[in-house]
Amino acid sequence: MATRSEKSAEAIVTANTGRRAEREGASNALSMSTVRHQMPAPAGRIAQRTGEALPKAMSDEAGLPRQEPEGAGRSLLEQAFARENMQRAWKRVKANKGAAGVDGLDIAQTAEHLRWAWPEFRQQLLSGAYQPQPVRRVGIPKPDGSERELGIPTVTDRLIQQALLQVLQPLIDPTFSEHSYGFRPGRRAHDAVLAAQRYAQQGRHIVVDVDLSKFFDRVNHDILIDRLKKRINDPGVIRLVRAYLNAGIMDGGVVMDRHEGTPQGGPLSPLLANVLLDEVDKVLERRGHCFARYADDCNVYVRSHKEGERVMQLLRRCYGKLRLVINEAKSAVTSVFGRKFLGYALWQGRNAEVRRAVSTRALQAFKLRIRQLTRGSGGRSIEQVVEQLRRYLLGWKGYFRLAQTPRIWRSLDEWIRRRLRMLHLRQWRRGKTIYRELVRLGASSWVAESVAALSRRWWHNSRSAIHNVLTIAYFDRLGVPRLS
Repeated sequence: MATRSEKSAEAIVTANTGRRAEREGASNALSMSTVRHQMPAPAGRIAQRTGEALPKAMSDEAGLPRQEPEGAGRSLLEQAFARENMQRAWKRVKANKGAAGVDGLDIAQTAEHLRWAWPEFRQQLLSGAYQPQPVRRVGIPKPDGSERELGIPTVTDRLIQQALLQVLQPLIDPTFSEHSYGFRPGRRAHDAVLAAQRYAQQGRHIVVDVDLSKFFDRVNHDILIDRLKKRINDPGVIRLVRAYLNAGIMDGGVVMDRHEGTPQGGPLSPLLANVLLDEVDKVLERRGHCFARYADDCNVYVRSHKEGERVMQLLRRCYGKLRLVINEAKSAVTSVFGRKFLGYALWQGRNAEVRRAVSTRALQAFKLRIRQLTRGSGGRSIEQVVEQLRRYLLGWKGYFRLAQTPRIWRSLDEWIRRRLRMLHLRQWRRGKTIYRELVRLGASSWVAESVAALSRRWWHNSRSAIHNVLTIAYFDRLGVPRLS
């Protein structure tokens, strides 16, 4: 249930808007969609409120002015910071949760802060005087040992970016290539995987797999702003986007200037990435190539290795114009079969049918995570272990549900159940306890004795007669999801 301050923020965050809305009027509707991020001002930055009484806390609907018309007669910034759009943005930011930024304020604290600070923020945003706070640097370890850099804006800045995104995305997204699937409404990674399978089934068995080196860290601000201006002719929006790009990044308490890059973590970053990379998409489209791009991960499907090398040279030139660098170690012109794309791999079955599978690397990462979740109890009960396992399995199964590998699913189910049987034995530990618990679960004396006799050989015993007691039905009752 939302706190009093969180509810009031949704009404107060647009306190000035209600009165202006009644004066502005207009027709023409402009539809808007979704997004999320940041910040309170330093002490002394917010002056006394002038001529505006602080509204009392209220729910989303109670006591609000009539719905204001959207679209005609208002700039994009006015539309972004209009009442209804800000309410949707605030709900999205709350739903996404997320950590605090450099100001240390979480969602609830920001809601309380915006009760009095938002009118001044809104005035600064519309006048072009607003200065975003730096993002907080967070490093996320990658499987190869490197780090993916995230920049976490303050909750206030996430809110502002989300509101702006909800206005810009309906205008910009329709101009993107139909071969682009990342971070777009109504599109997802599964669509890109299905497109890749379709191209391979048509006989395009060579893939030009391009990996950009530290893409989000190397976006050139001037080039990005130039491409954005071609789509959005609004000086206020361009000025605000530029301010976010130049906001700086805080690492270890030190703020560093940022002259390139758009760190992942802000609601606007994916849209800006697509604005920049769409230029390459359009070049490939004009030349009639079949490809699928998800964010900075692009695969082009061709019929011969020679054609693939030509496409790779083309992409080097296109990305070079954008000041982006191809990671030659991870990029290749190679067979489509077995090549990882968004966690999936393609393989050829009977009758030359191209089928989908989980990539080898994704399977390795899956098994590593299952081992971590089932490695000793750590003071946890079996029920607690199963609950953690259940959340992970349901998410993993949801993403990889397109895989057409039923035998692998069955083998993974068997392996997971064996890990859980071993965990039971580790928790029971002593032979007497193992015997007592197995008998309690319905095992015969002979089965309980044979398992208890080898009480310390947990992995060996997990494949013995214990499977007649800790059955599939037993794990179903515990709530362990099946992959198969």
